[in-house]
Amino acid sequence: MQPSQTHMPQTDPECTMPPFTPRRRHVLGLGLAVALSAGCSEQPAASFKAVDITGAEYARDFALTDHNGQARTLADFRGRVVVVFFGFTQCPDVCPTAMADMAQVKKALGVDGERLQVLFVSVDPERDTPEVLKAYMSNFDPSFLALTSTPDRLAALAKDFKVYYKKVDGKTAGSYTMDHSAGSFVYDPQGRIRLYTRYGAGPDALLSDIRLLLKNA
Repeated sequence: MQPSQTHMPQTDPECTMPPFTPRRRHVLGLGLAVALSAGCSEQPAASFKAVDITGAEYARDFALTDHNGQARTLADFRGRVVVVFFGFTQCPDVCPTAMADMAQVKKALGVDGERLQVLFVSVDPERDTPEVLKAYMSNFDPSFLALTSTPDRLAALAKDFKVYYKKVDGKTAGSYTMDHSAGSFVYDPQGRIRLYTRYGAGPDALLSDIRLLLKNA
């Protein structure tokens, strides 16, 4: 599932055809001349830093509720690059680091930051109420949205996204934590799944990939 990245051929100013005499035409022939010309004109396609999952049969959509109580699907964000991350608000390190990286990316995009939508899907609906989620998102960027669901629907969504999460009991009933996958799913402005970004890749790699997706939109 690694379809090639489309690109526009560009001309290399140093790549020119040698002059052809009648003898050269006889030796080389038209086919070789065309091959040489094609080899000069095309440049390698730009590559993504993240894992390219374009065309994947999973993680294609969702039906969740945001922290403002509004029903959401991927179609609501058409025209923007969408980054989806699964986590929980009481996560001590991975989740806040991932959100902080995304906030840094949005800021670095400048005016194009308006074309980025970050979505935080809670894997802890028991404690992550809409009020808690809204306050948590405000720590990073006011445009970021947190999404939640019932436990049953969350389990089905995680299966569709191939995301792992599990409740880990603590010393008391309310002190549990959550083990979970820590990568992000990236969609292009047409709403197509394109990339999976592993946790720890850093904001620079994500910024580069989002710029490519916006450029080729």
